[in-house]
Amino acid sequence: MIAWAYLDKKAAAVDALKDYVAMEFIIINHEDVEKELRESMTSVRSSSPAGMPYNPDLKRGEARIAARIDEIDILKERYRSAVEYMAWFKPAWDELKEEEQIVLSEFYLHNDNSQEDSVGRICNRFRIERSSAYNKKNRALARLTILLYGR
Repeated sequence: MIAWAYLDKKAAAVDALKDYVAMEFIIINHEDVEKELRESMTSVRSSSPAGMPYNPDLKRGEARIAARIDEIDILKERYRSAVEYMAWFKPAWDELKEEEQIVLSEFYLHNDNSQEDSVGRICNRFRIERSSAYNKKNRALARLTILLYGR
């Protein structure tokens, strides 16, 4: 396919790597979030002290249940996408050496770090210079890109 030749595979690999934490979070927390939504569908709202409903809309309960059903459908689709992503990404990630995983994790998975902090930690961990840390990151990223998208 001609479009495949013009895909920036390196940028796509970085984007896929940055999505890893979010997809893992979705998979781990899916059941709890869905359970919470289902429980909110069946919970009864309290009435006002006067005994009158808060909102005169008599269909409000039905609308709330319908909204929760829509949220559950969206949640299931997100979960399906996350499982599909993991089935595609995880084998490539597992194929990387531990050192490559550490370097890529430091640069791309720890969102709270600046690039300077990441480079510093890589330099300290492997006892290498800054340029070597960047080279190590580039080699690991190139390998992940090939594992994900091929040459």
